[in-house]
Order: sequence, then C-alpha cells, then structure tokens
Amino acid sequence: MIRGEASPPLIYPDTAAARDRFVLDLRGPKTALDPHRAYAAVWEEERDDTGALAPTAVVFLTNRECPFRCVMCDLWVNTLDVAVPRGAIARQIRESLASLPPARQIKLYNAGSFFDPQAIPVDDFEEIAEAVSGFDRVIVEAHPAFLRGHHGDACLRFRDRLRGQLEVAVGLETVHREALAALHKRMTVEDAAEAAAFLSRHGIALRMFVLLDPPFVPHHDAADWALNSVRTAGGMGAAVCAVIPTRGGNGAIDALPVESRPRLGLRDLEWVVQEALGDGRRMRVFADLWDIERLFDCSCSRDRAARLLRMNREQRAPAPVACACAGR
Repeated sequence: MIRGEASPPLIYPDTAAARDRFVLDLRGPKTALDPHRAYAAVWEEERDDTGALAPTAVVFLTNRECPFRCVMCDLWVNTLDVAVPRGAIARQIRESLASLPPARQIKLYNAGSFFDPQAIPVDDFEEIAEAVSGFDRVIVEAHPAFLRGHHGDACLRFRDRLRGQLEVAVGLETVHREALAALHKRMTVEDAAEAAAFLSRHGIALRMFVLLDPPFVPHHDAADWALNSVRTAGGMGAAVCAVIPTRGGNGAIDALPVESRPRLGLRDLEWVVQEALGDGRRMRVFADLWDIERLFDCSCSRDRAARLLRMNREQRAPAPVACACAGR
C-alpha cells in the first residue's frame, strides 16, 4: 500500500461472534470515568403530553457497558468494563441533580439498558426511586431483551417503587428488516412490538428511538425508511419518537464500505420530522439536536437547526427555510 493511502474498507462478517470481534477490534479508547459520578448531566425543556414545556433533568449514568455490540453505537465510550458498586447509581443521580435547576421529569440514560442487572444493580432500585421521588415522570432506556421474562419483572418492580410515571425508551432504530439484522442489535421489529405490548399492558409509557440513515439502509430511500419507522413506532403505541442522525466516528461504521456509511444530512432530518408531525398522530416527534452542527453544510444550516428546534418545542412545522440547496 502506498504511504498515506486510505485503508480499504473491511468486509463486514456474517456471524454474531465475528461481528462482535469486528466492532471491538475497531474501537478506540474509552473515557476514564469515576463509578460514583455521572459522566454528564444537563437540563432541557421537552414538550409533554399536555402540550406544556416540561423542565427536564437528563443524567447520563456511569455504569457497565451494554452487552450488545451494535455496529452503529458510540455510547460504549462512556461506560465501564465492570459493574458499579452498590449505591453508586443513586449517588450519581443525587449529585447530578444538585448541579441542575429544578425539573418535573428526569431521564436516566445509561448507554444501555436500565434493567440490565450488570449495569444497574436491582438491589439499588429502592434507593434510586427515592433519589427521583420528586419527579412526575422518570424515563429510562431498555433493549427489548430486558423487557421480558425475569427482566420484565425487574421493570415492574422499579415501576412499583416510583411515585411518578415510568416511561421506557426503546431503540427501534429501523423497520428495514435486513438492515436491522445487520446492525447486530440482536432484535427484530417483532421484538420491539412485543416490548411495546408489555409496557402497554402494565401501564408504562413508551418512547422510541429511530435512526436517520443507519448502515445498510439504501441511501436513495433512507429518509423514507426513517419516516416509515417513526410511523411504525406510533403504531406500536409510542407516545414519543426521537429521530437520531446516525453518527460516524465509532470505528466500526468508518470501516464499512462507503455505501453503508451514513450520508443523509440536516435537510433529510428536517423532512422526516416535518412529515411525521403532519400525520396528525398524538405521538410527539423530536429531532435529536445533540451535536447538530456536524451536519451543517450550507449557509442556511443554522436556520434549519432553529426550525427543527421550533418543531421540537411546538410540535408543528413552521414555514420552510428558503434556500437553493433545498432537496425535497
């Protein structure tokens, strides 16, 4: 190979074990974290089911890494290789809340599944529930595998300890079946529907995450697949669906063939959210605007990001941004 020449893309393997190794071998280093401190905490406002803007505390918990090696995931960067000590999660929450303004709802995001006992100790549920006792709504995340069997029992035990409403976020990602299988998340659309039904039966609210342009979805209709996925989430009973632009930079995505890497941008995100809001569903639809500047590619990009923020806050599509770059 000529010095300075880019390495050719690797061949994405077919078996589960080989895909695990593919993802792990291409990773960079993790962030050094303190198991007694959340790695981040922010305050935001999110439109709630009454139409009001709900002040929201978001605590990004430090805990053991998720057991699933999804090819698109970069959340492992802020995780540990070992389980946290007893009491550490509640301490992380309390210390984070002490640094944030008051809020009505709280998101406890742990870069995996809240009901994974290797990540969040089940014996800590009571202390965690006490730490969030002042919130009307508590939002956690979980893979469908942790919403059935004895893991489903853990979800119900946590719900029963809360004073507020429990809401569980599930990553649907995409309803493109071949792509979902290739993402190595080890779930199907039917698994997501089963998790949604479990939550509905037990009076637990559901939100879902959908990826914009995940690997293996054909680029020419990736935006349509994202919109279809949002609509499917609504059909499964989701009260909220967040559309997340797929990020590169995690190692595995960048080693895929070019045609499998994310390509869609800000205008596509804008279109998906706008169309979803126009469906007239009761489901709230949000664009994930974290690090949105990386999608800026035109002088109009800042105005488009501002329009997306208005969509998030108002749950309606304001007048479009006028620019010659408009695609759809």
